[in-house]
Amino acid sequence: MTQYDVAIIGSGPGGYVAAIRCAQLGMKTAIIEKYSTLGGTCLNVGCIPSKALLDSSHHYEDAIKHFDTHGIEIPGDVKVNLKKMISRKQSVVDQTCAGVKFLMDKNKIEVYEGIGSFKDATHIDIKKNDGKTETIEAKNIIIATGSKPSTLPFIKLDKKRIITSTEALELKEVPKHLIVIGGGVIGLELGQVYKRLGAEVTVVEFMDRIVPGMDKALSKELTKVMKKQKVKFNLSHKVTSVENKGDEVVVKAEDKKGQEVTFTGDYCLVSVGRRPFTDGLNIEAAGVEMEKNGTIAVNEHLQTNIPNIYAIGDVVRGAMLAHKAEEEGTFVAEILAGQKPHIDYNLIPGVVYTWPEVAAVGKTEEELKEAGVAYKVGQFPMRALGRARASMDLDGFVKILADKETDEVLGVHMIGARVADLIAEAVTAMEFRASAEDISRMSHAHPTFAEAVKEAALAATDNRALHV
Repeated sequence: MTQYDVAIIGSGPGGYVAAIRCAQLGMKTAIIEKYSTLGGTCLNVGCIPSKALLDSSHHYEDAIKHFDTHGIEIPGDVKVNLKKMISRKQSVVDQTCAGVKFLMDKNKIEVYEGIGSFKDATHIDIKKNDGKTETIEAKNIIIATGSKPSTLPFIKLDKKRIITSTEALELKEVPKHLIVIGGGVIGLELGQVYKRLGAEVTVVEFMDRIVPGMDKALSKELTKVMKKQKVKFNLSHKVTSVENKGDEVVVKAEDKKGQEVTFTGDYCLVSVGRRPFTDGLNIEAAGVEMEKNGTIAVNEHLQTNIPNIYAIGDVVRGAMLAHKAEEEGTFVAEILAGQKPHIDYNLIPGVVYTWPEVAAVGKTEEELKEAGVAYKVGQFPMRALGRARASMDLDGFVKILADKETDEVLGVHMIGARVADLIAEAVTAMEFRASAEDISRMSHAHPTFAEAVKEAALAATDNRALHV
């Protein structure tokens, strides 16, 4: 029986990063993945493929709506070749997954393909595709099995007309009318993809606003912008039934007055969140305790009640984000090596990859109010930037929340072009406990979108933004 210092179940961003860091720290490491490709949900049916389609559909929208304004004339009609677009997406996925396999080989990490399940606290049975089972032994085990799309108990996902994000990445046609249940990140991103390609898109959301976990100002601005893009929103609507009628899907919901509303489309995307995936782990054989919500119970070191077993990523508490899982994978590897790493969960950024993009880190204005923290606000509109006018990306703003007494930055919320990249500036500043004045006195290149961060910091510092 092969023995390892560390065995990791799951090869998503948390699992494969944990494996690399463990190997770097001198541990004999194995990783177990049930699918034939590495990378988990993020690389195969999540972050990477959705961004590929977002970029492709964005290019198409620019071609039909904006090229002429830029003086670019295209003879004839611009058409969508969805098959080719999906094929390009898959090539991006394949290259990325191959990159992970290269990193496993480079770091001499043993890869096992099969379903890993606990035999006991130090042994894992691996059921391979050929039906054979191999058992390995590990001094320490990290559970990194990720999550799966959630649904509502009365919805039957047929994966043909009533679909999840996984099927939405592989459609053979552009929907005529896509009904999206859920106004969160996944629903909005994929809804925007198909809206750009010509579908009518209707979002049905239970809460009174979209992306409800983010600052209310971001929700309001994104709603306004996407309405301009002709996406229809039905907020405060409780879905009561979803039926496949053959070539159409009928969705029924109750509005805030309790009145029944019916929506009819040819596809329905169910995007009501994700659930921790621990199916088939036989976790009880190892004695690992679970929380009532389906996550694995862990302490501040991401250690379960069984001292040699850890859990990271979507199977534990906190936001289901690839970069959060990566940080936790590194964290556990360094804990096992006797180091003293840290993670500040308040500084894990959240991003929505619509266009304009939405990004945030730290506390929302609503959270500060609820906590009774005295704060000040600095906000700057993207349309006041020369760079925004040059690229025609005028929507959005940067909003900085700072402590009223100390001026320390407590939260940064932004919507606009490239803010998914721009949010890293805010994370860096907050990691070093910068004040709004600190940011305002840093030179920002001109003309850039990043100038909006400086101007918002100036606005938070005695309301002295320069360009509004």
